[in-house]
Amino acid sequence: MVHQIALGTRLLDNPVWGALDGPHAAFAERVGRAARYPADVYAFAALADPADPAAWSDLHTLLGPATTARVKGVETVPDGWDVVGGGQGVQLVDTRLRAEPAPEAVRLGPDDVPDILDLVARTRPGPFLARTVHLGTYLGIRHHGRLVALAGERLHLPGWTEISAVCTDPAHRGRGLGTRLVRAVAAGIRERGETPFLHAAANNATAIRLYESIGFTLRRRTTILQIRTPGTDARARAL
Repeated sequence: MVHQIALGTRLLDNPVWGALDGPHAAFAERVGRAARYPADVYAFAALADPADPAAWSDLHTLLGPATTARVKGVETVPDGWDVVGGGQGVQLVDTRLRAEPAPEAVRLGPDDVPDILDLVARTRPGPFLARTVHLGTYLGIRHHGRLVALAGERLHLPGWTEISAVCTDPAHRGRGLGTRLVRAVAAGIRERGETPFLHAAANNATAIRLYESIGFTLRRRTTILQIRTPGTDARARAL
């Protein structure tokens, strides 16, 4: 496992690009060295190399003038671009997680999206959109028919799959439902010969401690920026 983590370091440094340029290429809206997910799937864009001016030019062409987007792993933006928001996160990778199926879990699909969005609205685990469910396997646990816990797959890179949308209804916390779903989603990832990883907000100490306690290792801090592309005039001046 440690050897695989070492081999995948560069991919994990730029995971959105690694997914859109790899297993998630079918989702990619792309211009050259820039790509993004459709707005109703996952609201992130990516550059092949944030240090490459040509990639930023491609991103501007892809997004259009005076348009906002979210990017990960970018620390600075070129002249003419604006940073209009952002935050800090952490990335953790599976080094000793016990992965196993959860017999009570059910596979969720497009018909379950209203229930998923209702649970996400109550728990706020992070962005989940109308077609996010198509990114990978999502599992849930229901109580008297109501969805009360969720976890699934989001970014899919060569050799790696991100576990995301981990959440439990407040009335059902303390029963380990989220942990059981994380283990179950991880079991499916491991069956493909891949390694799970995940992201969490850097200030969510409770979640980070939980993930570390069940077998994830903190790998790096990550930056998320909300950026705005140059307007038509700014782009003309830059050119």
